[in-house]
Amino acid sequence: MASGGGGRKTMRGRGWIKALREDDARQVRARIAELERDLIAITSQGRHRRFEAGLELRNAKFRLECLEECIEGVSEKGAR
Repeated sequence: MASGGGGRKTMRGRGWIKALREDDARQVRARIAELERDLIAITSQGRHRRFEAGLELRNAKFRLECLEECIEGVSEKGAR
């Protein structure tokens, strides 16, 4: 895998990938919490906004599930 500068190649291990995925998962969890608060608070914004927030929430939960599976897979491979 080539890095962004100088044509120098760097190898990154499972720990680096796991840390990236864990950071992504933290961000997605924060967004899920925000969307859930928004769904509870949405009253005057109407049905369309609730629908959009609901779709985004569903997608975020799916993304989080995928990230958690990835993190688990990386952890299992490192334990062998």
